[in-house]
Amino acid sequence: MKTKRILFGVLLSIGLFAASCSSDDNDGETIVPIQGKYNLSQTGTIIDGKEVLIDAPQNEAGCSRDYLDLRLSNAAVIGDYKGSDCALTETTGTYARSHNDLTISVGNVSSTSDIMNLTNKELKLKDKTTGIITVYTR
Repeated sequence: MKTKRILFGVLLSIGLFAASCSSDDNDGETIVPIQGKYNLSQTGTIIDGKEVLIDAPQNEAGCSRDYLDLRLSNAAVIGDYKGSDCALTETTGTYARSHNDLTISVGNVSSTSDIMNLTNKELKLKDKTTGIITVYTR
């Protein structure tokens, strides 16, 4: 009788575990919040089916890295360090996320990118028009 109870308990546990895992389907969309400040790390493209990334040439040598700050208010702040004095210029616009698309609008110019990867440490975007890949890290 004890063996049947133990077996029943094990089977019930396996069943509950399997059911909880199968309900985690999110259609390939990440559930990590997109809000946060990301430092520009790499840029690149896909050549012959392979991703080719280099250190972002937009980052000024000797300065902090340029950044993208996506705020809870849906404001997008782009930080750009330039010159020998590393002067910071911030440009503010808005952003909208729809599933795995991110649209950033500054003034009357908008760009939409596929969110290729979003984790607690990385945001990787691929511009839908140009195909340019941009990698940001936290």
